[in-house]
Amino acid sequence: MRDFHKPGRSAVYATNGMCATSHPLAAKTAVQILEAGGNAMDAAIAGAVLLGFCEPQMTGIGGDCFVLFTPPGSDEVKALNGSGRAPAGIDADALRAKGDVIAPYSADAVSIPGAVDAFCKLSKDWGKIGLKSILAPAIHYAEAGIPVAERVASDWAQATDNLSGHARDLFLMNGAAPTPGQIFRAPGQAKVLREIAMEGRAGFYEGEVAEDMVNSLRALGGTHTLDDFANTACDYTDPIMGDYGGLDLYEHPPNGQGATAILLLNMLKHFDIASMDPWGAERAHIEAEVTKLAYDARNRFLADPAHMTKLDHMTSPETAEKLAALIDSKKAMPGNVPGAEAVHKDTIYITVVDKDRMCVSLIYSVFHSFGAGIASDKFGVLFQNRGAGFTLEQGHANEVGPGKRPMHTIIPAMLKKNGKVHMPFGVMGGQYQSAGHGRFVTNVTDFGLSPQAAIDAPRSFAEGDVLNVETSYSDTVRAELAALGHDVQTPATAIGGAQAIMIHDDGVLEAGSDPRKDGCAVGY
Repeated sequence: MRDFHKPGRSAVYATNGMCATSHPLAAKTAVQILEAGGNAMDAAIAGAVLLGFCEPQMTGIGGDCFVLFTPPGSDEVKALNGSGRAPAGIDADALRAKGDVIAPYSADAVSIPGAVDAFCKLSKDWGKIGLKSILAPAIHYAEAGIPVAERVASDWAQATDNLSGHARDLFLMNGAAPTPGQIFRAPGQAKVLREIAMEGRAGFYEGEVAEDMVNSLRALGGTHTLDDFANTACDYTDPIMGDYGGLDLYEHPPNGQGATAILLLNMLKHFDIASMDPWGAERAHIEAEVTKLAYDARNRFLADPAHMTKLDHMTSPETAEKLAALIDSKKAMPGNVPGAEAVHKDTIYITVVDKDRMCVSLIYSVFHSFGAGIASDKFGVLFQNRGAGFTLEQGHANEVGPGKRPMHTIIPAMLKKNGKVHMPFGVMGGQYQSAGHGRFVTNVTDFGLSPQAAIDAPRSFAEGDVLNVETSYSDTVRAELAALGHDVQTPATAIGGAQAIMIHDDGVLEAGSDPRKDGCAVGY
């Protein structure tokens, strides 16, 4: 139990249904959908789409999503890949002629948005109330406006230079980021959502909206075509699984980085984490070293599943054992872990559990802050720059190519205990997400923390040659880490964000929501 003398958050308990996400308006909307007869899938989609206006720097209908979910009354975990592909006309040689990496704020980096197709399919296959009802809250708030929250305003101010052209007019107010409490509206995107509500996926991937997106991208040098949009299709797939501390961890398979979280936890099994000071230097050091090795494997192997051949290698216990043996408990290894994708921190995550114990774990992003910084001319659809997640290295599994999906950093997760769904959860924060999954799971298992306490706990993250350490770590720990050879730095913002809902054996729901974000957990 937390110390009530200190600032903090209590866990949220409910019995009928629950949502945890990064903005209170989205959490409230999701629960209202449940109360009105929708199920967890309806509620998660409604909340996620709304978050594109609550947190437009993080996500939107021009982005991608990945989803893990369980059918009502079932413990079977299903997966859906809602990530888009590179346009059919993309040319790796032509991009190499422009530079060593794909320019992240250019039309070259814009992959076809996959989230809308995924939302339409999930609504049809697993929802109860239909797209018109699901999208109504987001349409209302896109038109009426949403007061900008504090963390959102802070992130927005750091990303204004990412915006260009028409997007600056749409997402800046008198040329500047909004301040907390200012109203943000997106009437053009509201019109797009009305088209989707009436026509389904065709309202986005065909007709006037698709023409606007294609024309806007081609005017900036993109190779995108109407066929690229019309041919977009999400895929049901099988989750991958690891285990740690008596819990089974379900992750989305590639092209997301869920395998990295499994590899990381498999390495942590070779250290007695539970015996360590949970907020001491020893644990932070071991996690940093494990992260470097796991992310190096990620950058070497993770790719479009049709092009990846090393998934079994990444998730095998033997691989983890060999890598863990490379770690020196007294010395930091070089941190040169090259990212196949540019660094970013922008994602939203939402989880919902309903009265029938259908669970949804959904993550949704435009990659960098405001994606490619490009908006379509007529409707203002903000494009992701997930294509920057490709590499230009010839022969690499993740080399950019026509119709390929890039390696993704966004990953939803779900935990089982004794064969029963125990906790859908997710960690935002770009590259941090796999490391964040590892820390969350070990917080819960090795240190017995509640979902809220596991989320509240201090974070550190080895990224390249730097060990980012939140201010909640003591100066003594920071000095000890530096003595081990880490380049200890304080990140500009808190590391990531997280949400989780635990299902107790008696059916009570217990949720936690990250104070690093503006959101909350809400139940009924």
